[in-house]
Amino acid sequence: MPRRTPGLCAAALAALALTLTTPVTPARAELTHPRQDWLRASTSGLFLHWGLRTNPAHTSCGAWENDVTGGGWSADYWVAEAQKLHARYLVLASFHSRLGYARAWPSKIPGSCSTKRDYLGELTRAAKAKGLKVILYMTNDPQWHDEGGHEWLDSSAYSDYKRRSVDLTTSDGFGEYSYDNFVEVMRNYPDLAGFWIDNDSQYWIDHGLYERIRSERPDMLLSNNNEDTPIMDTVSNEQKTGMTPPYDYPAATWSPAPRLTEACYKLPSTGAWWYDGSNSPVDKALNVGRLVTNAGSSIKSLMAETAQVNGVLPANQASYNNFLNGYLAPIWSSINGTEGGGYMYGGLQPGSWNDGAYGVTTISKTDPNLHYVHVLTKPAGSTLKVRDNGYHVSGVTNLRTGAALDVTQSGGSFTITGITGWDSYDTVLKVVTSGRTGIHSGVTATASAAKSGYPASNLVDGGHLKWWDNNTTLPVTITLDLGSAKKVAYLGVNQREWSVSYARSSTEDSARIKAYKVLTSTDGSTWTTVKTGTMASARGVRFIDLGIASTRYVRLEVDSTWAASSATKFAKKLLIDELWLGSGYA
Repeated sequence: MPRRTPGLCAAALAALALTLTTPVTPARAELTHPRQDWLRASTSGLFLHWGLRTNPAHTSCGAWENDVTGGGWSADYWVAEAQKLHARYLVLASFHSRLGYARAWPSKIPGSCSTKRDYLGELTRAAKAKGLKVILYMTNDPQWHDEGGHEWLDSSAYSDYKRRSVDLTTSDGFGEYSYDNFVEVMRNYPDLAGFWIDNDSQYWIDHGLYERIRSERPDMLLSNNNEDTPIMDTVSNEQKTGMTPPYDYPAATWSPAPRLTEACYKLPSTGAWWYDGSNSPVDKALNVGRLVTNAGSSIKSLMAETAQVNGVLPANQASYNNFLNGYLAPIWSSINGTEGGGYMYGGLQPGSWNDGAYGVTTISKTDPNLHYVHVLTKPAGSTLKVRDNGYHVSGVTNLRTGAALDVTQSGGSFTITGITGWDSYDTVLKVVTSGRTGIHSGVTATASAAKSGYPASNLVDGGHLKWWDNNTTLPVTITLDLGSAKKVAYLGVNQREWSVSYARSSTEDSARIKAYKVLTSTDGSTWTTVKTGTMASARGVRFIDLGIASTRYVRLEVDSTWAASSATKFAKKLLIDELWLGSGYA
C-alpha cells in the first residue's frame, strides 16, 4: 500500500497537478488548422483592458468587485457593443501587468487579485449565445508589480500554496505563477477560444506550456503580441503609427499571408489602453481606414476600447460604435467573406492610384470574379484609374447606392469616370469581372543565386506557399523562359510581404526591389536592356510594362533593394512569391 506524504494538503496537490510537466517535445508549428477557421472568417475583434487600475483605481480586489457589480456591469453590454463594431470576438485583458494583475474570475491560486464573481465565465456565456468568441489576455511581465506605490503581487501567499519559496517579482517566479493560471483557466472554461499572450516567457518555453495547451485544449487559439512565434496561430501587430497615409496600418506589418495576422490598435485618439478618466475623441476617418486597409490585406483588426469600472464605454467610443454599426451595414459584403486583393489571393492592385487617390481592394472568397475597390482617399477629380492585374472588367457599381458607373479598360488598367458623391471615409466600388486573361503559361525560371530550398522554380509554380530567396546576393538576375518567341506586354511581381514598407527607423526598411533592369533575348546568349527603373516600396502586386513584340527570354535584374545596410534584418535579402508574364492586356 503506498504511503501518504505527510502534510501534503489538497491545495498543494492541486498546485502540483497544475505544474506537472512531461519532457518538452516542441510542438510542430501549423500554418493552418481547423481551430483557426472562425478567426480567419472574422474581420475584427474588440479588445478590452479592464482591471484594478481602471480609473478610479482600486487596491482592494473586494472593493473593485463591489464597485463593478454595484455599477451594473453586464457581459451582454460588451457583447452588444462588439456586435455594433461587427466584431466576431472579444479579448479580455484584466490579468495585465499595468492593471494590477487582476483576474476577473474565481481562482484557487493565490498571488494576485481574483474576484469571487465570475466575470470571465459570464462573458464567455454571453458571447457564445450570440455566436461570438472570447480570448483571454495573459502576461509574462512582473516588472510592474509595485507600480503606483502598491504591491500587486503576493509572493508569500503563492509560496504557501506551492509549499516552497517563490518570488513572483522575478521572471521565473512569475512565469511559474502565470503558467498555473493558464492551466487552471483552460481547464475551467471549455468555451474559452484561446489566449492572447503579451510576449513570451522562458519559463513557459522550458516547461512546455504551449505543448501542454495543444495537448489538453487543441481547439484553443494562441496569439502572440509583436512576436512571430511559430507555434502560435496568430501574430498580433500592436499600435503602429507614422504611415502615409496614417490609416495604412498594413504598411507597418511584417507577417506574410497565409500566416494569420492581426492589427491591434486603440480607437480613442489619446490616452491609455485602459480607461484613465478621459473621454477621448475617436477619429472616424482614421479608424474606418484602419479597419478597411486591414481587410484589404487579410489582416484582422483588434480594436481596443477603454471600458470604465462598470463596464460602460465612454460616450465618444459608444457613439463611434453606433456610427460604425450603421456605416458598415451596406458595405459589409466588401470586407467580410473577402481576402485582400493584390496579394496571394489574386485581385486588383491596391495602394496609390491616380490624382492622389489611395485605397485597397478585396476579392470574394467564393467568387474569383467579384472584387471591391475601397477609395479611402479620393482623387482630385471625378475619375479613378486602377490596375486590372489581367481581369476583364464587366461592370462597376457603387456598392452603397447600386448606381452603375461608366468604365473603360485598356493598357492594363480600367478607368471609372463621372464619379460623384464620394463617401467621407470609404467609397466602395463593386467590380464584376469575367475572368483573368493574357497570362503566359508554361514559363520556367532560373536565377543567378538562390538559397537552398528556395529555388527560382518557386517563382512560377502558381502558388504562394513557396518562394524564391536571393541568398543575400545583389545584383541578382532571374531569367524567365517562354519556350519560344512570344509577345510580352508586362511583367507582374508579387513580393513576399515579410517586411514593413516604410522607413520606421534606420534599422527597419523594406526588403523590396528598388533599382532594376529588364533585359530580353531570343537565344539566351545575347541580351538587350529594354527597361530600367525604380520599383515603389509598397505592398501588393507591382507591374513593369514592357511592350515587347517578340522574345523568348525575359530577365529581371535586381540591382538594389530599399533596405539600407544598417537594416541588418532586411539588407540585401529579397524574397519573391511569384512572377508572371502577360501576353497582352485584358
